[in-house]
Amino acid sequence: MLMMVVAGLLNYHQPTLATPTGFVGFDLFALLKESFAGTNAKVGLMIMVIGGFVAYIDKIGASEVLVRIALKPLGLFKNKPHIAAIAVIPIGQLLFVCVPSAAGLGLLLMASVYPILTSLGVSRVAAVSVITACTGFGIGPASAITASATSIAKIPVVPYFIEFQIPLAILLNSVLMVSYFFVNKYYDKNIENAVKDEKEDFSRMTAPSIYALIPVLPLFLLISYSGIFSFLPIHIKLDTTTAMLISLFIAVTFELIRTRDIRAVLDSFKIFWGGMGNIFKSVVTLIIAADIFAKGLISLGFIDSLITISQNIGFGAMGIAITMTIMIFLASMLMGSGNAAYFAFGPLIPNIAIKFGVSNTSILLPMNFAASMGRTVSPVAGVLIATAEIAQVTPLDIVKRNFIPFSLAFITLLIYHFGLCF
Repeated sequence: MLMMVVAGLLNYHQPTLATPTGFVGFDLFALLKESFAGTNAKVGLMIMVIGGFVAYIDKIGASEVLVRIALKPLGLFKNKPHIAAIAVIPIGQLLFVCVPSAAGLGLLLMASVYPILTSLGVSRVAAVSVITACTGFGIGPASAITASATSIAKIPVVPYFIEFQIPLAILLNSVLMVSYFFVNKYYDKNIENAVKDEKEDFSRMTAPSIYALIPVLPLFLLISYSGIFSFLPIHIKLDTTTAMLISLFIAVTFELIRTRDIRAVLDSFKIFWGGMGNIFKSVVTLIIAADIFAKGLISLGFIDSLITISQNIGFGAMGIAITMTIMIFLASMLMGSGNAAYFAFGPLIPNIAIKFGVSNTSILLPMNFAASMGRTVSPVAGVLIATAEIAQVTPLDIVKRNFIPFSLAFITLLIYHFGLCF
């Protein structure tokens, strides 16, 4: 808001209000109100419902069941520990699509796959590095960054996920798997595996196996009714929020059938509202602050200045997009939060895209990936701190293992997207 005050004093153009108050001082607060209302009514509600749903499925044990079942194929690599380690990455990424909490998934994997890897002979640092790598790409309909990107670009979530995110994620996951194999094998040569016999399990699975379906239900519903299966006689349109609420109803029904205790189920449902509240204070407020920040930058002429400087240097749309992608990556690495970095700069993209005559997605997509990739090489990221604590290693040890694979993946992102697809 301070930037908009300065912009007003300098007679710069101020953001247009739907209902001006008639006094410029009060207009600033009216702008804040409109940002609150707009965010909470649109992407904010979606993200809060996602947060509540993730909290609830974690409470009833559905996330844990899904993780356990998904990791069963690791038993095929008993004599090849480093292959078993890199096999965790694509499996974990699939899980991250359904359980979009980096720290939450990291802890689930530490409870389930970490003892397996260490017992096979993989070092503690190597095991933690591939576990954190599973959270390297914040993609899928349940991701807060995806929700923000599709809201900014004004495109449906499922086409963005299937047409844009998945092809890039497959390529970058391949790069990570190959690079992690050689990086961890090289470092592990000089490390004695002090926890080779460790088989401790950090959690107890009590929920039935069918609960593994609950975390993937929203994704299944969204894809089923997205128009991909247009040959079906019934044409139904579902948005992310509705799909989450349907899945939540099914989850509650499962719990009623399992426990046969209405009072206990209704009591546990408080977790959903708590999850909504937690995501509001941590993510939605960040989006609102980022929206005001972006409007302040626009008011001060940041976009026009950036475009003018870029054109004078010889940068076109590609140069701007590469610059923004690198900025997001570095900001995420410094802050330890992909959301914070993305939400700060994402709202600026439509104005840049209009100026250069390119699509929003051509700039938003690499920024989407860069935000979560930067977090994975940040020693202050929550997922690195939490997993490092359990493994009794330092976050810097993990960063050393993560830096080369994610640097290679980031370079691949820039070459593939801007060199071949832009």
